[in-house]
Amino acid sequence: MNTLQFLVIGKNQEILDTLKRVIENNEGWTAEIITDEDACHEYIRSKSVDIVLLSSGLEEKFEKEIKEFCENLDKEVKVIDHYGGGSGLLKNEVYSLFPNLQP
Repeated sequence: MNTLQFLVIGKNQEILDTLKRVIENNEGWTAEIITDEDACHEYIRSKSVDIVLLSSGLEEKFEKEIKEFCENLDKEVKVIDHYGGGSGLLKNEVYSLFPNLQP
């Protein structure tokens, strides 16, 4: 079994809770949610994160900055802009980044 660690960043707690539930319905996928943009950098630096999932309510400036931050890390962290759609869309977004995980 392959595992994926998600960090879901957004401002709408209900959407974040739903995303966490959808992500964790997949075997081996776990998610942490953060609404405080200032805490994201340290979390990504210090924890095992495979995917940063950007949800709704974030400023465009922050989105650009966090993408650049992830690109410049000495570990590989993928970023997905996810603003809705069903669980099938999320899976397709993930599998496009990690095709070897596709069942």
